[in-house]
Amino acid sequence: MALFSLQNNLFPLPMLNITFSTKTLPSVTTRRTTIFGSTLLLLNFANFNSAPLALPQLLPDDELQQQEDRVVQLFQDTSLSVVFIQDIELTKVPKSVSKGVVLNEDEDAKVEGTGSGFIWDKFGHIVTNYHVVSKLATDTSGLQRCKVFLVDAKGNSFYREGKIIGFDPAYDLAVLKVDVDGCEIKPANLGQSNNLRVGQSCFAIGNPYGYENTLTTGVVSGLGREIPSPNGGAIRGAIQTDAAINAGNSGGPLINSYGRVIGVNTATFTKKGSGMSSGVNFAIPIDTVVRTVPYLIVYGTPYSNRF
Repeated sequence: MALFSLQNNLFPLPMLNITFSTKTLPSVTTRRTTIFGSTLLLLNFANFNSAPLALPQLLPDDELQQQEDRVVQLFQDTSLSVVFIQDIELTKVPKSVSKGVVLNEDEDAKVEGTGSGFIWDKFGHIVTNYHVVSKLATDTSGLQRCKVFLVDAKGNSFYREGKIIGFDPAYDLAVLKVDVDGCEIKPANLGQSNNLRVGQSCFAIGNPYGYENTLTTGVVSGLGREIPSPNGGAIRGAIQTDAAINAGNSGGPLINSYGRVIGVNTATFTKKGSGMSSGVNFAIPIDTVVRTVPYLIVYGTPYSNRF
């Protein structure tokens, strides 16, 4: 039996202290059959000079490499559909509306916050959380702007101003529109959330604390959760995951092992007084998003607000 204890420091590599607990074997010169766990081993105790038995590996090296390669490929394929969003506030109202004034980072503009989103279609619609762009959605001063960083299908980075065309605070969802004329973009592949199971692998891609294209991994930890919405109501049916979601991840996709979006990363419980994630994170299920976003694109408001 081997007892393992792991000491974790913040920056150094983890040190593994291994303590072995062994039992003294009786001194015999006959062949005996000994059972370890579920493995039947035939040992000749009269010949202890033979080569030592090798401990079985959990997974062959080639299988581990294949698993890593799949995750790497998954990220490379899906990250092209993820965008980085900056909330910008102008210090003065521009005399004329021009992209240069809006997008240049100078003394007349400051970054108020950051978030994530993903490409909904080839026409430049971007899905994100309402709370990521709430200042733009409720702006009456004309000073709020939104800057969206994208990657085209060939991997070339560019940015555009994002115009808000619809939002639904009840589900913490919003849709931006960017001008993609002359650019080929890659919309995200959408999955389903009604057939998810606890224990499934999932991956979050976003821009935590402004670090673009960050991948975190985890599992679906729970289903049917209830979390608060920006308008004070409740969002029901949320997906719980232990894939790390931090400030800046909001609005980014939660994807499954096939690279399909199963949720929109939205919220995390933080440890009181520390601001650190507790590992209890939530995403809006993609089935809710699919029902809501088309109405936001066409009408600017959710279906429930039209009657």
